[in-house]
Amino acid sequence: MEYAEQRQLSDFVAAKTNLIHRHADAFAAEIAEFRRGDGAADEHELLDGFNHQVESILLSYTPPTSRRAGDSLVFGHLYGAADPARLRTAGEDLQLVTTLSALFAAEVETRGPLRLSRTQDTLLAEVYEEIGEHLLRARLPAHAALAFRQAYRLHTVTEDFRGQDRCGLSQARARTLAHPTRRGRVLGRTSDLLCGYGYRPFRLLGWIAAQIALFTLAVVATSQTSVGIAMYLGFISFLNPLGYQDVETTGTLARVILTVEAYTGIVSISVFFALLVRQLFRL
Repeated sequence: MEYAEQRQLSDFVAAKTNLIHRHADAFAAEIAEFRRGDGAADEHELLDGFNHQVESILLSYTPPTSRRAGDSLVFGHLYGAADPARLRTAGEDLQLVTTLSALFAAEVETRGPLRLSRTQDTLLAEVYEEIGEHLLRARLPAHAALAFRQAYRLHTVTEDFRGQDRCGLSQARARTLAHPTRRGRVLGRTSDLLCGYGYRPFRLLGWIAAQIALFTLAVVATSQTSVGIAMYLGFISFLNPLGYQDVETTGTLARVILTVEAYTGIVSISVFFALLVRQLFRL
């Protein structure tokens, strides 16, 4: 695969671009074998092969100079080719090879000897995010998790907290999709629904409201307590365990329910504030 921009590239960059294309083509063939069941046992094993190929490219990646012109990226032409607008009309095979070329290039540029400026870190983080989205659509969630993890790391370097949250959430979702067991995927999706893997703590407020409503209905159904009093007991018990005199007239089963609610409330509120503090103070 060749791009018109390659005619304007230095000999070194053009040679490394061709090398990256060859590795991307070969890796795309490995992915095709994996999907047929003839290759790697799982995607994580396939990802190990990807890292070995990146290391083999880095062995010969010795730039002729340690200086760059401005804040441009060495393989900007490969990242541009993987732009969503360009790939929209491309075939599935071409999309995959183009995305893999961009991923190889980003890994080489990130791990290579050239020091990245703050602007380059920001640009590469954006590139990794786009690559991660492409890989998710290509049904390669473990590779997408790698891309989002690299984007998260670069956003950490540039202290872009919104970017960290966005990429951290995307990485967690991709890792859940790539989990080899059904139990792991179910637990991951549950965490996503409850609090967005900790990156969306305010989701817990909705679940807290649902818990209070559920326990209130349970008290109404198991005792002679009026709806108004049951709502009062449900709200207060969730935030602060009630004394025996407060629930003496509700009946044994209702007291058990309110006791369970109290412990549930302690756990839910503690988790909410722990996640909120983490978000606010970046612990």
